[in-house]
Amino acid sequence: MARVLVVGAGATGAFFGTRLAAAGNEVTFLVRPRRRDFLRTRGLRIIGPEREEVLHPRLITADEVGGGYDAVLLSVKAAGLAAALDDLAPAVGERTAVIPFLNGIAHLDTLNQRFGPDRVLGGVVKVATLVDGNGDIRRLASPASMVIGEQSGRDSERLRLLADAFEPAAFDFATSGHIVDEMWHKWAFIAAVTAVTVLMRGSVGEIAAVPGGPEFATAVVAEAAAVSAAAGHPLAEDALAELRAVVTQPGSPYVPSMYRDLSAGRPTEVEHVFGDLVARADALGVDVPLLGLATVGLRVHQNRARNTGV
Repeated sequence: MARVLVVGAGATGAFFGTRLAAAGNEVTFLVRPRRRDFLRTRGLRIIGPEREEVLHPRLITADEVGGGYDAVLLSVKAAGLAAALDDLAPAVGERTAVIPFLNGIAHLDTLNQRFGPDRVLGGVVKVATLVDGNGDIRRLASPASMVIGEQSGRDSERLRLLADAFEPAAFDFATSGHIVDEMWHKWAFIAAVTAVTVLMRGSVGEIAAVPGGPEFATAVVAEAAAVSAAAGHPLAEDALAELRAVVTQPGSPYVPSMYRDLSAGRPTEVEHVFGDLVARADALGVDVPLLGLATVGLRVHQNRARNTGV
């Protein structure tokens, strides 16, 4: 059993936190007062393809944070990272592992500077969830997975202890000796599929159905993969083939979360996912015109969303 603090009870944090609690871990959610009051009244509801679950987890706000946690799972949007770090800081002790599940890679530098690299693990999660109009967590598909690892790639006692605590949970779990590679590969995936859908304003299947659509999507994948490779994290050929298949799959209704945010007029993580990637591409001498175009378009949207107060 591990004592776990989950920062954020949104689509990702709520799902993995509740699964870890069901596996016997002591899980507490750090939330804003408004979210706490909502969850105390309605309960944390996870609505899946098979069933609906209503849970009443441990909830605290920033003024109640103490120490003694084995792991802090950081699951917030990039825009909320700075505030979240201030809130969770009292929970981080000598033996605490901070495990972020944000998109991109820039947050690792921020966390390393704040808490020291010895306290920060790398993490990658995959789950299809969203917060619906009622404030509940809705699962869009069944598969879910979590991979964690030391940034250095070494094995460690704390990694083994967390694995013992996390493995019984009802999602696919693994540790990795190459977690930074895996974070880069997820970043390339998110950037590619997001750029494809936001530039063409359609689902993967809609884009694949028109002449030139698959070729366009494949070209976007090539740009994202080239940046990852130039940074020292090349995708294996089978992973690259899988990514090409995902973005060119006929009939696929898939759209990433950033596309849904764009369609709804909400702010996006454009700088964390795209701005940082394009900046690194420029520094590495990698030409990424399609990713650059997606970045500009999302920045225009971001300014519009901010000005309208969405």
